[in-house]
This record gives sequence, structure tokens and C-alpha cells, in this order.
Amino acid sequence: MNAVWRFRGAGCLLGLSLLAAVGAAAAPAVSRAQGLQYPLSAAVLPDGKLYLADRNLPGIWRAEGGKLQVFFQASKKFRTPLNAVRCVAADGQGRLLAGDSATRDVYRFDEAGQPVALTNGGIGIPMDIAVDGEGRLLVADLELHCIWRVPAAGGMPEKLAEVRAPRGLTMARDGTLWVLNSSDDQLVGIDAQGKLTPIVQGQPFSFAHDVVLDDSGTAYVSDGYAKAIWKVPPGGPPVKWVEGPPLTNPVGLAWRDKQLLVVDPRLPGVLQIAPDGKIEKLELGP
Repeated sequence: MNAVWRFRGAGCLLGLSLLAAVGAAAAPAVSRAQGLQYPLSAAVLPDGKLYLADRNLPGIWRAEGGKLQVFFQASKKFRTPLNAVRCVAADGQGRLLAGDSATRDVYRFDEAGQPVALTNGGIGIPMDIAVDGEGRLLVADLELHCIWRVPAAGGMPEKLAEVRAPRGLTMARDGTLWVLNSSDDQLVGIDAQGKLTPIVQGQPFSFAHDVVLDDSGTAYVSDGYAKAIWKVPPGGPPVKWVEGPPLTNPVGLAWRDKQLLVVDPRLPGVLQIAPDGKIEKLELGP
């Protein structure tokens, strides 16, 4: 991994400034009774359960039937698994994945609910995870400014493409990876060979964090600074779909049926947006 360490110094300052923009400062562990503290990312598994990465728990919550419980409580000790969890996602087999900058790794949870490291610390700051058609993990690395491709079973990451400060990822049906980033074109597509193609040209978003696609190929983008969710229709320009209260700092996005779930760490909580744009806050109790 010597090549990885060569890049870390150059990307560190930019990575830290971007993390500050989404409120990534660490905080002490909290009691389970306090509920969500600083959620950043959501994943819905095939069984319908909702999982939330909480930076200040630190760890991961599971929500089912409106009930919130701790799925994994990380240690308060730095450089321990998921002490600085940034994102969660589902793999192709319905298992939970999580990215952690404290250990610079991505994890898959086993049947006992324990995280298994997949890259031996081979990632910088993993901001999002997607899975391709072959089950390989695609990881947005904010610090090292690249997209990593990780074997489905884990192992040495392969650099798929260099992208400036990548954040949200989503896979299109044609196998193209869509990536939000801080380059001249804020949303790009990357094919299996690592070739980049602009999807949204220019920089219309204020500070975009995550992206998802619906069945029609329309993209939805969370924008924390604009306090908005954008829609990007196929071949069309971005337009603001919903904005303003109750959105305060929308970051993580996930689909649950036809409802768009929006993770907002400043509420803190999870909002649900119906296809007609109606917003309501999910009631997640202990």
C-alpha cells in the first residue's frame, strides 16, 4: 500500500475541509436512550429494515416498525472499527456494508452482526459505497480523490478512477457509476474501464452530498448548503424539487419503496418524501 500513502499528504487538507462542511466533528458516545445524534447515511436492506450511520453514537442504528435500536455500538477509542463511520450501504446479497475513516476501511457485517474489514486499511476517507453487477464494492475516497474498486470478498483495492473529492455514489442500470464530486462537472459517470463522462455539466449545486436514481433514470441529489433536494431528469438540467424547512442539512439518501428517505444530521432525524414532494419526519423511538 505504499502508493496509497504517497497520496495522503496532498489530499488531507481538502478532505478535512470538506468533512468540516458536513459537520464531521467527533463527539463522545451517547446512551441508547438519547436516540439519533448525528446521522449521516441510510441503507434499506431487502428485509425492509433501515440502517443509519451515526457519527456521534458512534455506530449504526437499526429501525423497524418505527422502533430505533442500536445495531452496532462502536468504541469511543479512535482507530477502532466504525469509530468514525461515514456511510452505510447494502451489498448484492442483502448484507450491510459500512465505511469508516477511523480505520480507513470498509466493512461487511457477518451473520452475528459483527463488522469484518475488507481492505486492511487500504482506503482513505470512505464517503459512500456502491456495488456493481459482479458484487465488487466501489468506494468514494474523499481524501485520496479517487474511486476504489474492492473485490466482492475483500482484498487489495484497485483504483478505478481519479475524481476530485468524490462523495455520493449510485449505480445506473447500464452499469455506469454516477459520482458526485468537486470537479468542474459536479456529477459524472464512470464506466467499468474508469472512463469519465459528464452527466451534469458545471457546478449548479451548492454542496451536494448524495445521489440516488429512480426507476425512470431520474437522479435525486441532496444539497446541504442549499437545504434542497434536486431532481436531474434523464438528459435534462437539474431543478430543485423540494427546498427549505424541514430540510436543514440534507445529506444521506435512500429509497424505501417509492419513498425517498433523507438523512438530516441537524434535525437530527430522517425525513420521508413522497412522489408528490410531500415531506414528513419519520418517528423513530426507542
